[in-house]
Amino acid sequence: MQTNISASVIEQLSNLLFTIGQPARIQILFTIREQPACVCHLEAALGLRQASISQHLMTLRGAGLVETIREGRHIYYKLVNPQVIDLLVGAAKICACPLEDLFPLSQSPVPGCPCPRCNPGISPELSCKKTSSQ
Repeated sequence: MQTNISASVIEQLSNLLFTIGQPARIQILFTIREQPACVCHLEAALGLRQASISQHLMTLRGAGLVETIREGRHIYYKLVNPQVIDLLVGAAKICACPLEDLFPLSQSPVPGCPCPRCNPGISPELSCKKTSSQ
């Protein structure tokens, strides 16, 4: 018995896998898996440039995988559907990747991170430069 699979379903799955298939996007998703993070936190945690992170976040947001939360002058990114992490963990298991290498990305505080979540007592003027562009 052959089942006809809708082309749109296949397209949706393909688009999802294509969207999350970038190394930086996988890192971002694992970093925000437990709690939201701002761009400056992602910069410190991942060692990537702000412009690059912002581009990846825009793509993830456009795909409906992340959303923003505003707290004062800070913008944080969070997972819309945490099941995307389950998908990535499943893929890591298929590839025999050590999961212990992925989970530390979501740990806070991150040394050198100026965000208020890593430095609760820091002055708002000193944390997260350029929050308006995020």
